[in-house]
Amino acid sequence: MKRNPFPSKRPEGQVTRGKTASNRLRRVDNFILLYEPSLLTRTDGRFADSLFVDLGYGFDARTTLESAERFRRVNPDLRILGVEIEKERVEAALPFADAKTFFRLGGFNLPLRENENVRLIRAFNVLRQYEEKDFAPAYERLAQYVLPGGLMIEGTSNPFGSIWAANVARKTESTFALSGANVMSAVEGWSMEALVFSTNFRLGFDVEEFQTILPKNLIHHVIPGEPVYDFFEAWKRSAAENVAAKVYGTRQWFIKSAEALSARGYKINLQKKWLGRGWLIWELK
Repeated sequence: MKRNPFPSKRPEGQVTRGKTASNRLRRVDNFILLYEPSLLTRTDGRFADSLFVDLGYGFDARTTLESAERFRRVNPDLRILGVEIEKERVEAALPFADAKTFFRLGGFNLPLRENENVRLIRAFNVLRQYEEKDFAPAYERLAQYVLPGGLMIEGTSNPFGSIWAANVARKTESTFALSGANVMSAVEGWSMEALVFSTNFRLGFDVEEFQTILPKNLIHHVIPGEPVYDFFEAWKRSAAENVAAKVYGTRQWFIKSAEALSARGYKINLQKKWLGRGWLIWELK
């Protein structure tokens, strides 16, 4: 779908609660930096001046500014756009704008200028406040702005970011479903690459806690007969069978549970750089 050169000025979407906290999305940013740092540093073709978009940053600009500090350690020239649907929130953020950091009023119809492109979107704690029927249209709208090969990480965290769950979606030129996993219907323009669960271990380790913060396309499908239900049942069994590892710490229990989950046939990334840091990646491709 081609981008309308004269998009509607009315932001598409709903006003969210806008609550946030300092460093709430630090683990999300750190995941991105480890998952695909080259996406932040690409300078080929239209990626040269492309943007990182923080969609729905909340009542103040802190998450956008914190991300700017982290991501510019690897790319000092990275252009960053914070987007909010409420005018007052944008006005409050404008004093923090500079030559490479922008704040604009917008929604799922991103407020891009002529010749601007997007390499990465982070949309956290946004779609959780919508109906499930709104999920695919929002994704399809956002796909119009992202360069092929770009990413969107979209999900939900608890209030302080100590645990979260997110979809990792890759921008494509075609329509893809979650092949094999079948946990979501096809979304035009995106290949759903992974479902990621994150914990800093401060709340211990309880598989069921992740169910409460699933992305909008999944949270209502943890019911018998659904693949995501089977996944959680397998993860719970894996955790229960390896509870003895807890004597060596919650981190070791988390790792052993992930290894057992993989042995049950789920494509889990078992690299210690992920599991040792509290990230369980269910690869969907």
